[in-house]
Amino acid sequence: MYNEVVMSRFQNPRNAGIITSADGVGQVGNVRSGDIMKIYLRVEKGMITNAKFKTFGGVAAIAATDVACDMIKGKTVEAALKITNQDILTLLGGLPEMKIHCTVLAQEVIADAVKDYHKKLEKDNKKKN
Repeated sequence: MYNEVVMSRFQNPRNAGIITSADGVGQVGNVRSGDIMKIYLRVEKGMITNAKFKTFGGVAAIAATDVACDMIKGKTVEAALKITNQDILTLLGGLPEMKIHCTVLAQEVIADAVKDYHKKLEKDNKKKN
């Protein structure tokens, strides 16, 4: 059902965990669908230097979130927003049709974390002024 890349990412995720005092945190999904993704970002001078995740879900959800973290590391927050679910799906080497929604959630969780980063940045800038 799943290819070697997906199974490897599921069995040995490279980016599982949390970042304490993260610069941006995003969360998407719901318990009813069975997939909840949370991603943590460390951002320095607009560049994502680290990304970690916690995902409650199955093989495809965990693999998609893990790949998404790798894809955004070293990118600006603006470039991270340009990553599509198709980009994630391609890097995974494909998923069964009924699991493609996991790549959509991974794209959405990146956007949610970047949104949180911008919110925190704006709040910090207001404190300085």
